[in-house]
Amino acid sequence: MAILLALLSAVAYGTSDFIGGVISSRISPWVAAFTGSASGAVLIAIVAAFDDAAYSPGAAIWAVVGGIGSGSGIVFLYRGLSAGRMGVVAPLSGVGAAVLPAVVGLASGDRPSALSWLGIVLAIPASYLVAKAPSAGHADRAGVIDGVCAGIGFGLSFVAVAQLPHDAGTWPVALNMATSAVVIAVAATIVRAPWIPRSRVAAISAWCGVLGGVAIVAFQLSTHHGLLTVVAVISALYPAATVILAITILREHVHRTQALGLLACAAAVALVASG
Repeated sequence: MAILLALLSAVAYGTSDFIGGVISSRISPWVAAFTGSASGAVLIAIVAAFDDAAYSPGAAIWAVVGGIGSGSGIVFLYRGLSAGRMGVVAPLSGVGAAVLPAVVGLASGDRPSALSWLGIVLAIPASYLVAKAPSAGHADRAGVIDGVCAGIGFGLSFVAVAQLPHDAGTWPVALNMATSAVVIAVAATIVRAPWIPRSRVAAISAWCGVLGGVAIVAFQLSTHHGLLTVVAVISALYPAATVILAITILREHVHRTQALGLLACAAAVALVASG
């Protein structure tokens, strides 16, 4: 169950990124990111109104920490995008999103099986290869910094969501996404980039929020049934879903490194599931 939920999280994250990437060719990526996070927060808040989970300060703190992490990760990703460094930033961010939660899980007492360990070790370079753009040039210092910081942000979000109590319900996810929207709006304001949605195209970004909410909830539930070290690494394979959609829908060419990465992703999931 934990692996299936983590895979659902990865697919939802990857699909959200795919839609966001397509929309960002017509509107500012900051608008797409803010609209997605804000709409996701509203949707999950509506769902949370119908569950009977009680408020707890601890859950609220972890929700805010997670939102700061995911919002910061998006900010550094977009900073890399605006500077033409996405081919460097994206793969490094995927690695960070997998490594940080894995380290925290091990420090907290997670002890994966031998097969799961093989899958975890394989998943990290797999995520890097899938996200790496073949045209990426020299990995300059700024690109590396953006990628590492984005990865830390996303990894922190995974770790924070994993700390939510099992009976917390969905309201912490709404708070998480609302916090992320605030971080994105503040960062966009600082760099003087447009972030307020003003067109009908921006409304499509709401689907990114829906999928983002599903991804967070699925990951939250996966941590209830499995080890953080394992489920975080599986969820961090979301670039594979983005690439597969680009290949099937946009008919993009599959580069050799991406094909190798996709095969490695499949093998990693199989090994982890077997373990």
